[in-house]
Amino acid sequence: MVMQPIQTFEREYNIPAHLRHTADEPLSAKASTRLRQLLARPGIVAAPGVCDGISARLALEAGFECLYQSGAATTAAKLGMPDLAIATLPDFVQNAGMITGLSYSTPLIADADTGFGGPAMVARTVQMYDRAGVAGLHIEDQVQTKRCGHLLGKQVVSTEEFVTRIRAAVQARDAIPGCDIVVIARTDSAQVLGMDEAIRRLQAAAAVGADVAFIEGVKTKELLEKTVKALAPTPPSQQYTRSVKRWRS
Repeated sequence: MVMQPIQTFEREYNIPAHLRHTADEPLSAKASTRLRQLLARPGIVAAPGVCDGISARLALEAGFECLYQSGAATTAAKLGMPDLAIATLPDFVQNAGMITGLSYSTPLIADADTGFGGPAMVARTVQMYDRAGVAGLHIEDQVQTKRCGHLLGKQVVSTEEFVTRIRAAVQARDAIPGCDIVVIARTDSAQVLGMDEAIRRLQAAAAVGADVAFIEGVKTKELLEKTVKALAPTPPSQQYTRSVKRWRS
């Protein structure tokens, strides 16, 4: 496995010069605060997907300022199983703690699936991710028997239930002294309900305190531009894989 440096990533994906990696203000040594600083800067924060110690080491050596722990990759690496709601909260937390221990100041954004249960369990998820040193986590609107976001046949909960999850995460974060973990609202509804509904769900999530909005399944530059404008000023998050057609400026 060869990890490309951040500058190579920017060139390969034709990231416009004004959106490329910059280094302005001194960054905090606290990972979650550092992530907030990175999100506040102009440009794109590139976070390569990591799932174990060696992939995290390679990403750090390549100079990336942020890492991303994929739920699908974690389930495959730790359990040898598909991303079908098989991995548990302890599986994710243990893996995240190992990765954050390699570089305490480098932010790790970690997949938190559906929050692993109702509001009380969502709150516990936030608490355990915070203890593991996670800088940001995303919680989605799939049903508890979820599946990988790249698969067909996904089912989502109501907007009200999704918003309840996000509200529970925000309230749990705010109840922890000194905690500023970034709460990312993720929707998988675009595939089944359409892009307009996905945008409405994330707008509702932002209204209850979500820091970042993540629509799974945005595959074109035009749709990406639409979502960024509709969700402003909430920062957008987007996932790119080799199986997704790249967009070019």
